[in-house]
Amino acid sequence: MASSSSSSLAILCIAALLLSSVANAQLSRTFHDSTCPNLRSIVREVMSNAISRDRRMAASILRMFFHDCFVNGCDGSVLLDDTSSFTGEKGAPPNRNSLRGFEVIDNIKSRVEAACPNTVSCADILALAARKGVELVGGPTWAVQLGRRDSRTASQSAVTANIPSPFSNLQTLTSSFANKGFSANDMVALSGAHTIGFAQCRNFRSRIYNDTNIDPAFATERRANCPATGGDSNLAPLDNRSPGQFDNSYYRKLVNRRGLLHSDQDLFNGGSTDARVQLYSNNEGAFRIDFSNAMMRMGNLSPLTGTAGEIRRNCRFVN
Repeated sequence: MASSSSSSLAILCIAALLLSSVANAQLSRTFHDSTCPNLRSIVREVMSNAISRDRRMAASILRMFFHDCFVNGCDGSVLLDDTSSFTGEKGAPPNRNSLRGFEVIDNIKSRVEAACPNTVSCADILALAARKGVELVGGPTWAVQLGRRDSRTASQSAVTANIPSPFSNLQTLTSSFANKGFSANDMVALSGAHTIGFAQCRNFRSRIYNDTNIDPAFATERRANCPATGGDSNLAPLDNRSPGQFDNSYYRKLVNRRGLLHSDQDLFNGGSTDARVQLYSNNEGAFRIDFSNAMMRMGNLSPLTGTAGEIRRNCRFVN
């Protein structure tokens, strides 16, 4: 029986990998070139305007993309509002009163629908917007495969099960990323997204009051805006040296025990990822290359292609 079960599991795993490969093979960088030639210029214009008004938006859209792809694949499910038939992902603990920038994606979608109706999915728009946001704040670029389709449902419970917590330790983080096919090095590179953006006090209070692997002056500095009680939504930059610039200073802060989140600092805490953090702190070029490569792979997580899903007309609702 055990041998039969093992064989069946192996067959299922191989079948899943083959299906994933087929789906990814249907994606193409040129997928919309003839059907929506102005797609990239629309994304660039809307994102440029949004970031000029609020530089945090680059990090917000990048985080939204991550939260979409890590929950049942890059299918635009994170954009769906609740309905009578399902509870969406926006209200899940990692997203509630935290994810932002939905109106930017709505704006891009409205412009794209006017230019080429029923053609480009919300999932593709989010992937392009995330890349453009990083570029606009000085980050690297990467190839974005297109041709995803949008999911017709969402899962709030899947968010909690798949999105790593800011309180996670290295072992939990490594396992979470490995479940999506990423190595520990990929995980360290993708964590560099925290070189931009902000975190809420509720997510780093325990670090600045309880952790011991923290620079005392940094803890004191952060406590000024994050009291022991109250002020849960008060914001602090994940990288206070250059919060609006995509660079490698995030890693230098980890080396100096000035990581804002417990999960960030655990990447450099005497464990297996210390050497990679040290490398990126000294070599921004290596970080940018590895980040770009990891982002390309993340964009290929379990996309819906072919006749699966749909092309939503409004990113907040199924057709």
